[in-house]
Amino acid sequence: MPRYRRYFGFVATCIAFALSVAAVGRSDAADPVPGVTDTEVVLGGTHPFSGPASAYGVIAKGIDAYFAYVNDHGGVNGRKITYKDLDDGYSPPQALQLTKQLVEQDHVFAIFNSLGTAVNIALRPYLNDQKVPQLFVATGATTWGTDYQKFPWTMGFNADYTAEAVIFGKYIVAHQKDPKVGILYQNDDLGQDYLTGTQRGLGSIQVTKTQSYEVSDPDVRSQMAALKSSGADTVVIAATPKFATQALVAIGQLGWKPTIYLTDVSASAPVMRAAAQGSPGVVKDVITATYYMDPTNPLYANVKGMKMYKDIIAKYGAGADPTNAFVLYGMSAAYTMVDTLQRAGKDLTRAKIMDAAMHINERDNPFLLPGIVVETSPTDRFPIRQEQLFRYTGTDWQPFGPVIDARK
Repeated sequence: MPRYRRYFGFVATCIAFALSVAAVGRSDAADPVPGVTDTEVVLGGTHPFSGPASAYGVIAKGIDAYFAYVNDHGGVNGRKITYKDLDDGYSPPQALQLTKQLVEQDHVFAIFNSLGTAVNIALRPYLNDQKVPQLFVATGATTWGTDYQKFPWTMGFNADYTAEAVIFGKYIVAHQKDPKVGILYQNDDLGQDYLTGTQRGLGSIQVTKTQSYEVSDPDVRSQMAALKSSGADTVVIAATPKFATQALVAIGQLGWKPTIYLTDVSASAPVMRAAAQGSPGVVKDVITATYYMDPTNPLYANVKGMKMYKDIIAKYGAGADPTNAFVLYGMSAAYTMVDTLQRAGKDLTRAKIMDAAMHINERDNPFLLPGIVVETSPTDRFPIRQEQLFRYTGTDWQPFGPVIDARK
């Protein structure tokens, strides 16, 4: 082969190699982040719009309304939020199937506020394997904080169930002499956390009787009858809204008059109204602990955040019941999601949103109770660790005592 042909062949090979490297570089540089464009960020999630926990479906109305409000005011770092929220029926297998659809077909950027302890436990291995952020899950199970090293792409939101139950247990010890405590609990991690926390708070006082239920059970009347028969004068209801309502009604129908502690996840106006209708008088003096404002309480009527909530629902929350605290809860979680997106910056990636989620110091979430802080660190995945005790008057929840900080 002539020397000049070998020379030009070598040059051509070098040029081809350089072009291929440049092409790979351009491809890597331009490799799109799933669910993110210059004008849009797509989030996904699942809630139970049907099934045994359908009372929680209204959470999505609060989320949708706040995202619509934010979009109407320019979005986040120039991007509008699209939220694809699907009905999982409170079924972990169905939630996993739908989440895979959101990730693999709809190419969402992150999963946000999917609801339920069992649901999110089912989603967590898949999302962490895919390195898809599982953000601000709608459950306060202790596992979100204790298992973060194994599942670094998962972040909680709700107040820790175990800590809430400790608060109940300590209050019982301080204010009731020789209490006999019965517990109704959902037979999953939610219920187990309340069992653990209540006993921890009670210290040396042993729980008198426990009764569990499955989400497939038709009702919990027999469980409540068993708790009454045990001689319990105090009952902790660690249940989701449908079963909490049934438990309260059963207490009244059984002629039982225990001191009642109701978990925050069921302390909504619709639950209390339904229970009062089924058993008049049973809801008066029920105690709960929570971290967000009650829209039915006149105490918050003139608070800036409550006015903001009602204005947003009136304009963007078509069909939403503004008195339902679950709607306000959804808005509070959406606020933290928007705040985290904002701090992650315009050059948005999944790694950056997780870094932002691990460095939250939010002292101005307008929908939470005064004094409640949303705070995280790389080693603390419980954004909310404070709660306020409330007592039901028969028409609304009234706070008593100080804000209690579980971190301390």
